[in-house]
Amino acid sequence: MLTLRGLTKRYGGKTVVDDLTLEVAPGKVTGFLGPNGAGKSTTMRMAVGLDRPTSGTALVRGTPYAELAHPLRVAGALLDARAAHPRRTAHQHLLAMARSNGIPTRRVPEVLGAVGLSDVAGRRAGSFSLGMAQRLGIAAALLGDPEVLLLDEPVNGLDPDGVLWVRTFLRSLAAEGRTVFLSSHLMSEMQLTADRLVVIGRGRLLADGPVTDVVAAGTRRSVRVRGPRNGGLAVLADRLVREGTEVARPAPDELSVTGVPLERVGDLAHEEHVHLYELRAEEASLEEAYMRLTSRSVEYGQAPRTGAEAGV
Repeated sequence: MLTLRGLTKRYGGKTVVDDLTLEVAPGKVTGFLGPNGAGKSTTMRMAVGLDRPTSGTALVRGTPYAELAHPLRVAGALLDARAAHPRRTAHQHLLAMARSNGIPTRRVPEVLGAVGLSDVAGRRAGSFSLGMAQRLGIAAALLGDPEVLLLDEPVNGLDPDGVLWVRTFLRSLAAEGRTVFLSSHLMSEMQLTADRLVVIGRGRLLADGPVTDVVAAGTRRSVRVRGPRNGGLAVLADRLVREGTEVARPAPDELSVTGVPLERVGDLAHEEHVHLYELRAEEASLEEAYMRLTSRSVEYGQAPRTGAEAGV
């Protein structure tokens, strides 16, 4: 269990994390989302004692990380894939961590095998690709066989096979009853991996709940309609608009209908004798929900282009 209570971090006059309160429960993969500068990495750093909160507390299994007798046996973290000394081999890096934390050295080959790095255990970490460095960072987080895992962008730099491996591996760890707290900017991957989502913006909590609930709350369900270009769709669109429904026409043979069930669209098409090729409910996406939730919390948004830049 990871517990944050009123967690706040200020640097001078800038508040990076603002009164953040949440519990990350075991047995689930909890996704941690937010724009650049939202405070995700700072929150994770405070959780493992690397940054001191201005106020509030971060507790790992009910205890501040710095007060844990054997911290790596309780919580493992991947916050920087390039944290290993570049001149140490992967084996040496993990061996030093094991010896300094009272962890049996047999865990070193075990975790190297678990992340697929056994064959390169003797290579220096500085020669690793970003994807290999990510795997080494995950191995370090697993070294103490911890109950809690905090992983900041663990799939960054991984190929598709690596991304699939991380997804499957993290879900298996959660299924063992561990607490898995995961940040990522890959919305589609987070939708597949996480059971629960925490979304922050400018350091404040914006959403916290099961993935399906967060997606549903942040999206507007729409219905896609396709039919012949013979005027029938215009008749259907006119009928829908008269009923107060929002209708867009992205193509001459297509309607996008928002705010009404698919069944109602089908009934109206039947009443108006409109022939259809397709009637389909659009899948709600985490990306759309995320963009809506964080639209007012983006700190490093793109400035509007001038007329010259836009080619006007």
